[in-house]
Amino acid sequence: MSGWIGVDLDGTLAQYGGWKGADHIGEPVPAMAFRVRNWLAQGREVRIFTARASEPEQVPVVTEWCKRHFGVELAVTNVKDFGMVELWDDRAVRVRENEGEPCCSHAR
Repeated sequence: MSGWIGVDLDGTLAQYGGWKGADHIGEPVPAMAFRVRNWLAQGREVRIFTARASEPEQVPVVTEWCKRHFGVELAVTNVKDFGMVELWDDRAVRVRENEGEPCCSHAR
């Protein structure tokens, strides 16, 4: 499968207990970090999809965090494009294509 997988940072890939400043990123969430490591080992492209990328000075903090925990600097973005094939996020609500209705019971 080609394309890239977007993974939200705070609350999805990294522990999040509220905003503690731009330089603070929590420890990796074990299950999600395991998933990311597997994707990387399979040669998949993983990008950190985070609102932090809207502030350019925060991007190096995120790339360094990735380097420390995954051994590589993952791309950091807040922009979807046609190459994205999945998005993993703690705030997303999945909807049925072309219907606009939630498809999961946890939808608000």
